[in-house]
Amino acid sequence: MIKNITLALLLTVFAGCSKVPISGRRQLHLLPESLMINMSLSNYSDVLKKTPPVAASDANAQMINRVGQKIAAAVGKYVKQKKISSRTKGFKWEFRLINDQTVNAWCMPGGKVVVYTGLLAITKNENALAVVMGHEIAHAIARHGNERMSQGLLVLTGGLGLQVALMNKPQETQNVFMQSYGIGSQLGMLKYSRVHESESDKLGLVFCAMAGYNPNEAVDFWKRMSALGGAKPPQILSTHPSDETRIKDLKAFMPQAMKYYKPS
Repeated sequence: MIKNITLALLLTVFAGCSKVPISGRRQLHLLPESLMINMSLSNYSDVLKKTPPVAASDANAQMINRVGQKIAAAVGKYVKQKKISSRTKGFKWEFRLINDQTVNAWCMPGGKVVVYTGLLAITKNENALAVVMGHEIAHAIARHGNERMSQGLLVLTGGLGLQVALMNKPQETQNVFMQSYGIGSQLGMLKYSRVHESESDKLGLVFCAMAGYNPNEAVDFWKRMSALGGAKPPQILSTHPSDETRIKDLKAFMPQAMKYYKPS
């Protein structure tokens, strides 16, 4: 029995191998992306019920939607150019602003994007907002959440799969999903690995640039984040790059990102 389960798991892992855009890193995802999108719709609906979004007529909500639509168009163009349109299959984009002072934003599979009002005090302008939204959308396009949830399920069930997890540990499975997409956590907290963050920084800059926003704004944004201060774990103990490393890496990649930049 154990051997059969192990073999089935290995076959599933093998079938879930793919390459991340930008980095070319091979990743493993044990769950069909269509399933992740279905799960996201339910969780997205629950989030909006608990914290209703700001009215669409609000100026900031309109800005969120405007930036989001531009980046979504850039994503569509990018995946078509790279012949990876399957990464946006089933996406129906929505961009919402939630009145919450948490410094956070996230994107679920299927293109459900939420920005918290607390983030706007740090972004300060539309260009920096585009940098952050591009970064969060990049996580979804790179399927980092699927990767994280696959890892979480391996720990939770020993590799027996989502069905077993939902049956035996429904609340724990729900928590794994929410944590996989950083919902409810501070921007910059432990939600993605350093590798994931680096990939999304780069891919997000490309999306931002293709949408007509200057990716150089990313450097100033992360300087402002760094200036917030507060206790931070040493880089070696954190899943995120340190602010200094992140800014250095952003500057190093900037010439590549600027190749995509066409001011709107």
